Amino acid sequence: MTAATARRASARAGSSSPEALLRRLEWRVVRRLDGRLQGAYRTAFRGSGIDFDGLRGYTAEDDVRHIDWNVTARLDEPYVRQYLQDRELTAWLVLDQSASMRLGAHEGKDSVVASLAVALAKLFTHGGNRVGAILYDNGQHRTVPPATGRTHVLRLTHEITKPVPARRDGRPTDLAAMLHLAAATARRRSLIFVVSDFIGEGDWSAALSRLGQRHEVVAIRVVDPAEERLPDVGLIVVEDAETGEQLLVDASDPLFQQRFRAQVAQREGQVEQGMRRARVGAHRVGTDEDLVTALVGMARRSRAGR
Repeated sequence: MTAATARRASARAGSSSPEALLRRLEWRVVRRLDGRLQGAYRTAFRGSGIDFDGLRGYTAEDDVRHIDWNVTARLDEPYVRQYLQDRELTAWLVLDQSASMRLGAHEGKDSVVASLAVALAKLFTHGGNRVGAILYDNGQHRTVPPATGRTHVLRLTHEITKPVPARRDGRPTDLAAMLHLAAATARRRSLIFVVSDFIGEGDWSAALSRLGQRHEVVAIRVVDPAEERLPDVGLIVVEDAETGEQLLVDASDPLFQQRFRAQVAQREGQVEQGMRRARVGAHRVGTDEDLVTALVGMARRSRAGR
């Protein structure tokens, strides 16, 4: 089964008030990050400016992602796009709130997404940058327009931690539709964080690639160890994380364990291939991982990849 797990998390970000969650993250995460990254977190992900300024000839030091291929083909020599470096930044948090995100054997994936999103919002609104959010689950979605300030971050925290009605309609999440919605919503070139477990349907890699052609895109995949390792505990009921379909299986059966590992390997390979095709910054965060360590690692990998 896809992303099946036998246990649900007992702790959720929504168990505490939005104000309490924000204070906890400010104290335990944001302050620690400021000390380790010297307040330059936003620059780690910003690979170019925001507004298009013109074209110039390509040099060996330029990033090939900035080549304008249409102009290059027309003039028969490479040209790159230049952008104005604005002091302020608009960032979007595109958050997958589908059924599979509400599962987890450690801290639930939805709880990790909430903490991650609120920490990013707090970091990027520092200095006047604006942050908005798109909260998506197939037919239902909510949009929080970009703004700045602590009051806005508190509003984002409230929206992100608001309980999502359970959906058991048998339809996997349409990740491509989520990304198309993000493209239609973010009119101006922005920094877009797509936070999901990337369990779903639709050609999401093509949609992610198109989103990255206009915006600076960072894909953050949230995973839970129970999705990859099924304990040898005998008869258990496993549940498809997206559709809710349940099945009684013998987890101690070597053949079942072999099939389960093969399915996990196939899924992991498909996601990795999709990320490579999309050619965007891709990161992986586990539900059992320290949030500060994860954020610092993401920033360092992003800087090293330039």
